[in-house]
Amino acid sequence: MSYEYLESMVTTWMDQGIMQKIRKKKLVFVETQDIAETEIALQNYQRACENGRGAILLSVARGKVSEGIDFDHHLGRAVLMFGIPYVYTQSRVLKARLEYLAEAFQIKEGAFLTFDAMRHAAQCVGRAIRGKSDYGIMCFADAVSSVCNVKPCVSTKSNDPLCTKSLRSNQQVYN
Repeated sequence: MSYEYLESMVTTWMDQGIMQKIRKKKLVFVETQDIAETEIALQNYQRACENGRGAILLSVARGKVSEGIDFDHHLGRAVLMFGIPYVYTQSRVLKARLEYLAEAFQIKEGAFLTFDAMRHAAQCVGRAIRGKSDYGIMCFADAVSSVCNVKPCVSTKSNDPLCTKSLRSNQQVYN
């Protein structure tokens, strides 16, 4: 999801009254392209979670918040992902990599791009569960997820057979 799409989604939610309903229950913070602004939003989000109020942080896959920041324990109990985070395909570096993979390993462009996007999606939603005692829910929430066949790409790292069986049997794609 791009910053432009996030902005349009928030605007639509404001126009439809959805954001006002959410704000009655939780504070809402939004990642922007401005690093300083995003840092302030992130600090305020963490402060709201620390004091027990809780909050919602809207961010972009492949953005600042999805890279290198863990939301363990009470900082991240749910991740709702819209869309699949495909990489920008016009990059010269990416084009060279795709060409190399096709020539050296016969890996098709679409297969690599889908694999990379799904790996990144798993990394994003995995920011919320960082240890064996941590818990949370992850939801891929749009039609793109079902088209891209997300279900087989989602797995659990738990070594508990009951937990693993339960998680895998409860994975569902909702259209």
